[in-house]
Amino acid sequence: MVYVLNNDGSPLMPCTEAKARHLVEGGKAKVVRRTPFIIRLTFLVEGEVNTEAVTLGVDAGSSLIGVSVTTEGRVLLEAEVEVRNDVPQSMEERRSKRRARRNRKTRYREARLDNRKRPKGWLTPTMETKVRTHENVIDKLCSILPASRIVIESASFDIQKIRDPGIEGEEYQQGEQLGYENVKAYVKARDGFRCRSCGSRDHLEVHHIRQRKDGGSNSPDNLVTLCHECHKAWHEGKKDRGTLSEDPGFKAATEMSTMRWILLDRVRKTHPDIPVKETYGYVTNHGRKSHGLEKRHFIDARVISGNVTAMSDGVLWHVVTRRSHNRKIHKDTMLKKGVRKANQAARKVAGFGLNDKVMYAGQLCYIHGRRSSGYFDIRRLDGTRVHAGIHYRHLTLVERANTNLIYKEVMEVSPSGRA
Repeated sequence: MVYVLNNDGSPLMPCTEAKARHLVEGGKAKVVRRTPFIIRLTFLVEGEVNTEAVTLGVDAGSSLIGVSVTTEGRVLLEAEVEVRNDVPQSMEERRSKRRARRNRKTRYREARLDNRKRPKGWLTPTMETKVRTHENVIDKLCSILPASRIVIESASFDIQKIRDPGIEGEEYQQGEQLGYENVKAYVKARDGFRCRSCGSRDHLEVHHIRQRKDGGSNSPDNLVTLCHECHKAWHEGKKDRGTLSEDPGFKAATEMSTMRWILLDRVRKTHPDIPVKETYGYVTNHGRKSHGLEKRHFIDARVISGNVTAMSDGVLWHVVTRRSHNRKIHKDTMLKKGVRKANQAARKVAGFGLNDKVMYAGQLCYIHGRRSSGYFDIRRLDGTRVHAGIHYRHLTLVERANTNLIYKEVMEVSPSGRA
């Protein structure tokens, strides 16, 4: 299936590969993008050209987004988008480097912590990234397909109900920490004021099983009591981390509850001419099970679109979101005489850039790392390393990179058309 744009950039209904080939060879269309394949007509098609109602279903998620664009009879595009989860680590790295730089250069500057004001509707960098990823995916699909309706599955989780299904009434106000001064006091009392590793009662400290920088929470399920020596040994890697189970927590549920109304409101403002509807998880679950479909994000998105029985051609697009550029100017370690080495390499080396798709020995790869000498680290689209240092003369450029790494999966299709 080839996606078609009108001469003015507006989306049209997709066409077959054969028709697209004839249009391009006849000079009536130009290739815009290879993945997915998009052409743009060299003439303007006027009047009503989209006779079918096209629905975009979005299965919103904290780590993976499922999207499906369907008509009543067929699937036009389905994809799964991996959301970035490295934002907390990047923010922590930036924070530590800024702190070090201020200590070196502005040691005597007065603290300016109280003159910062967050704007209305402010979100944490992690949440802002996740919401914007959803927005970008919806905007991109609406730019290549004439969507007449958008349906987004939203969710609101009762975390206390998940923990204790029998909770009700005033019990919501009486949590497990009732009567304790703080979380640390509760954790120490829960563990019997003993080190969970050696049983000591001296110099007790509270330890995060899953570290905060790795997405761990401050909930009691993610905290244990350790003595000072065991705590120190744990962070030095001298203790077996497998003895304590990590708390999966409710981070994803909290994020979904937070982005629920914000995402709907932003999409409605961005696409005022397209009706944006809301649906719920239990509706999607019932529709999927009643038709005997497997649990996949793109299948949930197909159910959300309302066209469960739409015929699929078996093509699923995988999209991996990446940071567009590393803004770190200098490397951490200094050279002699206090010289700081530049961290950023040239954007183009011998005409190739980071994440460009290239062909090497009959394999489709992407550039994972580059050196100014013209040697590249290339990998398959699934992340498997193909060559740690191959010269650019052995590479053939296939497609320029953007902020998303996109690749195609072809699945077996049953006679009913369901992938």
